[in-house]
Amino acid sequence: MPSPVIGVLALQGDVREHLVALAAADAVARPVRRPGALDGVDGLVIPGGESTTISKLAVLFGMMEPLRARVRAGLPVYGTCAGLIMLADKILDPRSGQETIGGIDMIVRRNAFGRQNESFEAAVDIEGVEGDPVEGVFIRAPWVESVGAGTEVLAEHEGHIVAVRQGNALATSFHPELTGDHRVHRLFTDMVRARGAADSL
Repeated sequence: MPSPVIGVLALQGDVREHLVALAAADAVARPVRRPGALDGVDGLVIPGGESTTISKLAVLFGMMEPLRARVRAGLPVYGTCAGLIMLADKILDPRSGQETIGGIDMIVRRNAFGRQNESFEAAVDIEGVEGDPVEGVFIRAPWVESVGAGTEVLAEHEGHIVAVRQGNALATSFHPELTGDHRVHRLFTDMVRARGAADSL
């Protein structure tokens, strides 16, 4: 699978930036807004934005159950910031009615690093990403409070978990799509390729 097709959930958030980063990581990137579009992708990115809004729109557009089904079936998925929250099996402090797709055995805390005016950038060493640390952009970012036995911690910042992986699911608290460094997207693209190769055996 030289150029996997990777969708970006295009309900709310920084969709365009992910499309650019995925294309730079040698994927065919396309927005996904309707359940039927999930059948045409090899992997999916859940972008940053506002997790409560993404949750409500996913329900409104009939996307939540198809997303859960595809993730349970092993569709490679990558969530950034709000996307990390959407992939959590449990939110420590959910808003009323807030739902998640799930898929990663972790408990997350929303807005854990502070409000919008407390946003910051920091160098993050990520297991599986070679070279210099990744510059992480943290915007009203969550962190991971705890993980289950099957979830691998890939990075921490100031003692808090900010990147995890469980099987075909990857998540970061920060926004690598905003920096011009596409190594995390390349890591995810490689995960998608590996899944495609395994399915073809």
